[in-house]
Amino acid sequence: MPTLIPESELRISYFRASGPGGQNVNKVSTACQLRFDLRGSPSLSAEVKERLARLAGSRVTEDGILLIEARRYRTQEANRQDALRRLAALVERASAPPKPRK
Repeated sequence: MPTLIPESELRISYFRASGPGGQNVNKVSTACQLRFDLRGSPSLSAEVKERLARLAGSRVTEDGILLIEARRYRTQEANRQDALRRLAALVERASAPPKPRK
């Protein structure tokens, strides 16, 4: 059963990406930063939050905010979708209980 996180718990902002991309990269804010309050989320169980924090590693701030930055694509929407996909993949991995060791 996939865990759904309501969009109201996500904060998405856009900023200018660095690197190659011609003049467009200097004028348009296409890179996306997704912020998810892991510690304060009512959507996830405590066990999933703990596993997600471990999986995310340094992407979780001291305040318990999970940050995902996407700047691979040239449009805001494509980067937004990429960030959401990456969050969904992390949550899916964290939702699977660990296999008992023998």
